[in-house]
Amino acid sequence: MDDAPLGDLAVRPPLQRRSRETWARVLDAGVAVLEDGGYDGFTIAAVCERAQVAPTALYARTTSKDALFLAVYEHGIARLQADQAVFADEERWVGLAPADLVRSAVAEMVGISLRYERYLRAVVLVSAAHAEVRRRGSRYSAELGEGFARVVLRARGVIRHDDAEAAVRACFGMVFATSVIRVAYGPGFATSVPVDDEVFTADLGETAVRYLLAGPVG
Repeated sequence: MDDAPLGDLAVRPPLQRRSRETWARVLDAGVAVLEDGGYDGFTIAAVCERAQVAPTALYARTTSKDALFLAVYEHGIARLQADQAVFADEERWVGLAPADLVRSAVAEMVGISLRYERYLRAVVLVSAAHAEVRRRGSRYSAELGEGFARVVLRARGVIRHDDAEAAVRACFGMVFATSVIRVAYGPGFATSVPVDDEVFTADLGETAVRYLLAGPVG
């Protein structure tokens, strides 16, 4: 999976309306197949069956499973990016006290990962062996981090660290990594007493508040 030339991963975009509708159905089906069976269960045949299209509909657009997989990956990521737009919504963050701002930013961020848990589990697990997914995932994660930092730095004046921006980015890394582990391996992976999503989100929010607003220990 690591060595496929990028030219071999290109997808020929459909031009006609009917073809675009068919391709959209293929991409939706691909996400569903990925969520159900992960990368191992992701085959051209499985996607065709789920989308109720003939294989020729796929081969007109692409020539390999990996090219189709990356098109489906981007289709799934686009859904997450639409939700990430909340970090650019100025009205969403106006008037929040610093602690509420931090909690809300964490809740929005974690909420995205939990809403798309099945899709993210599949792509996170495959990214270790798939260089292109890893590269793209790193870029998309950085975009999320920029949005998170932009919101939380509204509280820059009360963040109890000498370098507020560095602290916010460290906070993002902690929340992001914790969420990824939960999504990839389940709520019981790192603890003997799994907590539900609501408690998990609240605990992460409170951890972020204490780190950013209570200041360093010592």
